[in-house]
Amino acid sequence: MATRTATTQWTGGLQDGAGRVTLDSSGTGTFDVSFPRRIADEAEGSTSPEELLAAAHASCYAMALSGGIANAGGTPQAASVRADVTVRPDRDNGGLLISKIVLTVRAKVDGLTAEQFAEVAEETKKACPVSKALASVPEIELDATLET
Repeated sequence: MATRTATTQWTGGLQDGAGRVTLDSSGTGTFDVSFPRRIADEAEGSTSPEELLAAAHASCYAMALSGGIANAGGTPQAASVRADVTVRPDRDNGGLLISKIVLTVRAKVDGLTAEQFAEVAEETKKACPVSKALASVPEIELDATLET
């Protein structure tokens, strides 16, 4: 079993504070985080839990899709997966809520029809470990297109 670790060091309050998240397991980066940029339209210069979640979901989905295509008898050539994670105020419980995730997938695949690909893409949305972890998100939308 693999365990991956990230650490955030935070200083200050919610509105005036800031932090740095470090990807400890891989050592591939340290990124600034701040609450005001988390909820702003522009997040330049700082990442957020939602952006990191989007990265996790997109990469997990891409890997799972590749395996699903092979299991269905196809040969994956290339895939582009984009995850858009929407956060909004939680009207019921206060704080914030991840209300929607949109996965946009464009893939080149040999050996599957568009219908077969669509079925694999939908199954992957359910089977990807990050999708399973995000099962409480009210809406996870998939837009998958097989490119020729």
